[in-house]
Amino acid sequence: MKVLITGGRGLLGSAVVREIQKSGHECVVVQRSPCDVPGIREFLDDLVAPTKSEQWIQGVEVVVHLAAKVGIVGTYQEFFDSNVLATRKLLEKAKENGVQRFIYASSPSVAHTGNALIGVGVHKAEPAHVRGSYSRTKALAEIDVLAAHSPDFSTMALRPHLVWGPGDTQLIERIVARARSGRLFLINGGYSLIDTTYVTNAAQAFACAIDAPTSAFNRALMVTNGEPRTVRETLGRIAHAAGAQAPSRSIPFHIAMAAGYAAEGAWGSRKSEPPLTSFLVEQLATAHWFDLGETKRFLDWSPSISLDQGFADLALWFASA
Repeated sequence: MKVLITGGRGLLGSAVVREIQKSGHECVVVQRSPCDVPGIREFLDDLVAPTKSEQWIQGVEVVVHLAAKVGIVGTYQEFFDSNVLATRKLLEKAKENGVQRFIYASSPSVAHTGNALIGVGVHKAEPAHVRGSYSRTKALAEIDVLAAHSPDFSTMALRPHLVWGPGDTQLIERIVARARSGRLFLINGGYSLIDTTYVTNAAQAFACAIDAPTSAFNRALMVTNGEPRTVRETLGRIAHAAGAQAPSRSIPFHIAMAAGYAAEGAWGSRKSEPPLTSFLVEQLATAHWFDLGETKRFLDWSPSISLDQGFADLALWFASA
């Protein structure tokens, strides 16, 4: 099939493109900046105000929508335009041009209201109750995507959780930078269990979704490695993979949360991320791991790379960098 992927430049996007290519599908990629994946047809365009959509949507049978504005920097309107308005326009364009399947990259944060999530399945998106502009707008977009499902237009939301791997400039790069500078710390000892997702496993889930049976659609599905580990172990093994010291200093939750709120206020309208946020504190101090039963059943998918293998691959990448 001819598959359109938005946002194919980042860690997950480029991995998704490669996995879809392995499945034998033709890939068309749309994003603002060029990516380095060979064998694709690429368009540089803005999904909020596209100028080449008649070209890149032509003949497409499946859309995999990964592009989004992430983080906390920016106004709510900027997040809304990139995550909600762009998705609505893409949904409309897809339906107008006979696209059969629309697979949306959502986030577990669309249903995370601050309470621990322990071995749970998918909870419904809660835009009115989740934290921050990113989570709210991703929740709104997920609701729009699933509401657009019809007999002729199948939609699905996948929620990959904390995706990481070699070359990651988000999660891994930040953890390693803080570890090397001695600024990486734990909250309440770092004993909360969390799920993460090795990038290849996440990408394979998206590739499986393209060929999934009709019964897999009209729903949201979780994507993780299914191997919950403590925050302490996760941060420590990432640091060790880079040859850095594992964190040993621990801060009480209430102090860390106060510092997160203070950093957000002090940062104001700066263009860079603050060193600590209330959302990050919540993530580091709250258990969140998930039941993958539905995902495995509906997508005929299971993680192919264990966390242990992923950490080993990460260490090899740092050693060769």
